[in-house]
Amino acid sequence: MNIDLHGKTALVTGSTEGIGFGIAQGLARSGAEVVINGRSQTKVDAAVARIGGNARGIAADLGTIEGHDRLVAALPKADIVVSNLGIFQPSDFFDTDDATWDRHWQVNVMAGVRLARAYLPGMAADGWGRFLFLASESAFNIPVEMIHYGVSKTADVALARGLAKRMAGTGVTVNSVLPGPTLSEGVEAMLEAERAKSGKPIEDVAAAFVQQHRSTSIIQRAASVEEVANMVVYLASPLASATTGAALRVDGGVIDTLM
Repeated sequence: MNIDLHGKTALVTGSTEGIGFGIAQGLARSGAEVVINGRSQTKVDAAVARIGGNARGIAADLGTIEGHDRLVAALPKADIVVSNLGIFQPSDFFDTDDATWDRHWQVNVMAGVRLARAYLPGMAADGWGRFLFLASESAFNIPVEMIHYGVSKTADVALARGLAKRMAGTGVTVNSVLPGPTLSEGVEAMLEAERAKSGKPIEDVAAAFVQQHRSTSIIQRAASVEEVANMVVYLASPLASATTGAALRVDGGVIDTLM
């Protein structure tokens, strides 16, 4: 299987580190011209430098309309869009105020809505395109400690399905990808205190976390960033032309349903 994305421009939001950076790196290695996005110009520049020659960056906060407009002005068209930007904040339902709900909605949902409105028409006009939403296993397994986050990710899955139907017959596919616990920089930071306390490798600490808090995991460990990125790179390629409207899991088997 040869994934060749030469001649394609790919935008990956929230891609200065973590899963987003892994996706951008994977797309670049497959030949795409990759556009890195993040809020900090310094972090954007550093990520671009790590990827190398076929990458450039746009610093913009896509959780705001102003940031969205800035990005689209700098990049009016893209062949591949990966709406990866997302935030999470553990908080009990009864302590979670409207501002927290709205911030999660703006960043996790509306940022993708705006990108779809901006880029899908151009893809349809060209007769080819790939639009991907990074959802989460939390879309189906709503976490009791952050219901607001789970609801936003369920919305991403529904949005991808609806947009896939809207783009029927255009040559444009729209899908969502559902990672499970993934050993990104953010998760490493969350587990650092336990790693320092136990003295164990971070992979072992992450595996223990998965076994305790995501006990339905079949692989019984955290996925790597690269494992999630591999699924996205495939879906962004011409090889995935018959896959659209799907919610594809890279969750290690955490979601305990057949469908």
